[in-house]
Amino acid sequence: MLEKNNPTARKEELRSFAFLTVVMAPVLAGLIIAGYGFLVWIYQMFAGPPHA
Repeated sequence: MLEKNNPTARKEELRSFAFLTVVMAPVLAGLIIAGYGFLVWIYQMFAGPPHA
């Protein structure tokens, strides 16, 4: 838990939050989407293209 009068801890918490929201969230979302696309691609290599 952060102390009220600790600017160093507050700055570190803000930096961590910015890193998680600006860097990690988009990277994780991209990896999930790319992973799903890769799985679909591999599945279609074995099962063939979708039929209408």
